[in-house]
Order: sequence, then structure tokens, then C-alpha cells
Amino acid sequence: MTRPHRIIEGTAILDRLHEILTRYVILPSPEATDAVVLWIAATHAISAWAHAPRLVIRAPEKRCGKSRLLDVVEGTCRNPLMTVNASTAAVYRSIGNDDPPTLLVDEADTIFGGKQAEANEELRGLLNAGHQRNRPTIRWDNARNRVDKIATFAMAALAGIGQMPDTIEDRAVVIRMRRRGPGEQVKPYRNRRDGPELRQLANDLTEWLSGHLPALEKAEPDMPLEDRAADTWEPLIAVADLAGGDWPDRGRHAAEVLTAERDSNTVASDRIRLLTDCRAAFGEADAVPTAVLLDRLKADPEAPWAEYGGTGLTAMKLGALLREYEIRPDTIRFAPPLGQAKGYRKVAFSDAWQRYTPEDEAEPYQPYQPSQSSSEPVRLDNVVRLKPYQAPFDEMPPPPEADATGTA
Repeated sequence: MTRPHRIIEGTAILDRLHEILTRYVILPSPEATDAVVLWIAATHAISAWAHAPRLVIRAPEKRCGKSRLLDVVEGTCRNPLMTVNASTAAVYRSIGNDDPPTLLVDEADTIFGGKQAEANEELRGLLNAGHQRNRPTIRWDNARNRVDKIATFAMAALAGIGQMPDTIEDRAVVIRMRRRGPGEQVKPYRNRRDGPELRQLANDLTEWLSGHLPALEKAEPDMPLEDRAADTWEPLIAVADLAGGDWPDRGRHAAEVLTAERDSNTVASDRIRLLTDCRAAFGEADAVPTAVLLDRLKADPEAPWAEYGGTGLTAMKLGALLREYEIRPDTIRFAPPLGQAKGYRKVAFSDAWQRYTPEDEAEPYQPYQPSQSSSEPVRLDNVVRLKPYQAPFDEMPPPPEADATGTA
């Protein structure tokens, strides 16, 4: 007797995956759950994508469910390759074929954090390059006396404590796990007992999506995001559109919510923070002497500038950081008693502020705000006059020392 061919409906299979995922894991939000469902499904159509989004599963502490989530991902994704500690060369060779695995890295914080970070820069570069198709690594093969091109393109999920390198998270769907609260219950997961159901679901996902690869490869879904975020989420949205039902709306909503959440929790680079803090240090001034700018930057106890580089921000370090934005000091005539001195003009910052730290965007931190309007200029014959303030920062008395209890 011939078994009738099963018709696998996209909406139903994503709903099944959603049910299984929430059976074993408490995710932080409905949007996070939908995103993981779509990411897992997208691994089964890797050959159709121009970009391979990373899935970052991070938690502030142990016992937040990140490893259990990775177990479910392993059971349901396409061709999983789980590792806790692998050499870069081994990962290259595992990915470098026409049928790349889905790379799953647990305890990624031990790879990219602390003393190991520098030693694993090459692995971070591999994960960054592998986000986009046709970005191979080139190596010289001494034995064969030739150049080898090693493929890097593959889906990858990383789980760990704390934030992953920003270059990885910028290419990722970021899931911020947390510990289960009172009343939140999940079913214990046992691979021997529960694994077969997950593997059957993985087979069904492959069967469903393999029949639509040409359409997925040509898909250009309407995206609620731009630039790299759109590249990262496009495979997930394409799968949601193919599934139909309410998944297209859910996928786009998840993309917007999780991308906004990731951006709001991103730690700004030193240069971006410097631009923001310089805006506050300038106040209403048209120009500020370099020495005064440094004093104001280093006066903020929550900013890194007082101890930057171990000895504090210097004029040379300040110049090096700002030079990346084509901002350079100038010799400026200030009002007596200062006279002619090196300093920075506000107009030199205008383009960088507009492009990188627009004022209408929410800042991830509150930069230092001068307590006095200490730098309101009045221009007279090309002389910049700084209105007097109570005391220059280098003349201010030090804060009172704290006693043993931490009270000043």
C-alpha cells in the first residue's frame, strides 16, 4: 500500500515549532520566541540566503535557560554542529564546503571574554565574514604552493553570559534570557526521550522549505528595518511571508522590537561616547581650548576619560580619537588672559554629531553636564571670549574622601 504524500503547511509547522520551544524554555518575550522560531526555520533554507544571521543567546547570570534553548535549537535546526571549544582551523574546515553546518557555540563568553578575546580574534573575524555569502578567507598552502579560498558562510548561534563582541551582535538576532520567575514552569528536556520529536520536526522543516528554495532565493520582502539590520532579518521575514497566516506580521513586529532593544542596550564605542561627551563639554561655546576640553571630559566620574589608557585622556589621545571623524585642533585666539592657544571649534564637530550622535536619538547614558554656563562665547574681531565660570575644572577642589562606610 502506498503511503499518501503528506502536505506540510508552513503556518502549521511554525506553530508546532513555537509550541515545542515554549514547552522547554521560558523566553523573555513573545517577540523573542517568534524570532527564534523563524531563525531555526531559516537554517533549513541556507542555500537561498545572501546573508546568514547570527543568533546570540545571552544572559546576565547562570541558570537563565540559554543552554537549554541551544539544546532545542540543536534538535530542530538544519545540520547542527555543536561546540564549546573548537580551534579556528577546525571551524574553518567544518564550514568550508558546499553544505555548511549550523554552527552552535555554547559558553561563547569564555571564547570572546577576558584574556581569551585577543587569542580568538581570528574566530571572531570568521563569524563576522560568514554573515555574508562569498566572503571567503584566503590562506597560502605551502604544501601545494597555491592560494586556498576557504568558505565562511554559515548560520551560527552563540550562547554565553554577558554581551558578545559588538561586531557579532550587530549581525545577530539578540535574545536576552533571564531566570524563570515564580510560577513559570517548563517541561524537563531529555534528548533520548524528546530528541526524536525534535528531529522529526527538523525533517519536516527541511521538506517544507526545500520545495520553495527558488522562490526564497528571489524573495525581496518589505522590511521594517534598514542597512545591516535588514540584511540580518531578511531571511526570517522571507520565511514568515512564505508561511503566511499571522506570521508575516509577527515576524516584522519581532524584528522591530528586538532590534530596538538591542540598540538601546548597545555599549557605545569610545569614539561615539567621546563625540557625545564633547557636545556636552562645548555647551554653547563656539570654541574651547584643548586643555579646558580635556578637563571637562575628565571631570565626569562616570566617563572613562580620567583613566583612559591607564593614565587619562591626553591631547594626543584626544586628537587620535577625533581624527577618525576628520576633526582636528586648530590654533585659536581666545580672550585674555589665555590668548592664542590650541583648541577645537564646534563647527568641526557638526558633521560627526549629525551622522553619529543626532540629538533626537535617545542616548545610552547621560553625559556630563557642566553645572555652570562656563563656555558661552562672545566673538570680538575673531577673538573667542569664554564667559567666566566659577572655577576651571583643574582648579576645583577635590571631592571629599569617603570613609570606610562609603559616606563622604
